[in-house]
Amino acid sequence: MALDNTTDFNISRRAMKAELLDAETEAQLAFAWRDHQDTEALHRLTTAYMRLAISMASKFRRYGAPMNDLIQEASLGLMKAAEKFDPDRGVRFSTYAVWWIKASIQDFVMRNWSMVRTGSTSSQKSLFFNMRRIQARLEREASKDGITLERAELYASIAAELKVPVHDVEMMDGRLSGSDFSLDATQSTEDEGRSWIDTIEDESEQAEHLVEHEHDQEQLRVWMNLALSELNEREQFIVRERKLREDPRTLESLGDELGLSKERVRQVEAAAFGKMRKSLEAQSKEVFNFLA
Repeated sequence: MALDNTTDFNISRRAMKAELLDAETEAQLAFAWRDHQDTEALHRLTTAYMRLAISMASKFRRYGAPMNDLIQEASLGLMKAAEKFDPDRGVRFSTYAVWWIKASIQDFVMRNWSMVRTGSTSSQKSLFFNMRRIQARLEREASKDGITLERAELYASIAAELKVPVHDVEMMDGRLSGSDFSLDATQSTEDEGRSWIDTIEDESEQAEHLVEHEHDQEQLRVWMNLALSELNEREQFIVRERKLREDPRTLESLGDELGLSKERVRQVEAAAFGKMRKSLEAQSKEVFNFLA
């Protein structure tokens, strides 16, 4: 069962309802997270700027990636920014986060642009996202002057403007101009010609199911992390120690560490699971039914 029917609507709706932080509150939350590892402060900080992450993700839809995937990568960049942010520098978190969000999305887009890796050096990234825009401008300016730019001249101008080697420009032009050949294409023009995919040895009869299962598991991890973020620090700790460790801890050992009775730990655990079930059901009826 592929879980592709859900959309980014619920995430966007929650993001638009999030609080707007003033500079003082933002700094207090950043200090609480950096100095005391206060997860509730981290949650408030990142939730408040999730609308920024979604807005930036939407600008990359033209590259063909699903919006849900772009939002997920943007949120990872946002979390990375929160981890690295130093409030002592006096810079607003939103200003700092923009770079990390953009970098995370760009890396994802480049990784998924083609089955053949496009590259991830700074010059290749600059070319990937700017080459066509600069090329169009140069050709438009030359056309106004009645000049037709030769390919070598065009490459040299782009390389000079982006401060990258000419051979990188040539390589990226080839990657952006071409496309991956479809394995469904026939090997000849005849109607009965074999598809290229027919020449590939199938090493596993369950390959399709394995890929589908892996996709579903990744989506479930995203939903579970969202549900976990709704719990308080103690509830998160108990759930992780009881259910997410390879060697789950006992109620008694957790009670000793937290200064609670065994029964109280069990009650907190049950309440946490109740909150997570509500969160998962709110996100998607489909995932709730899938986990039931």
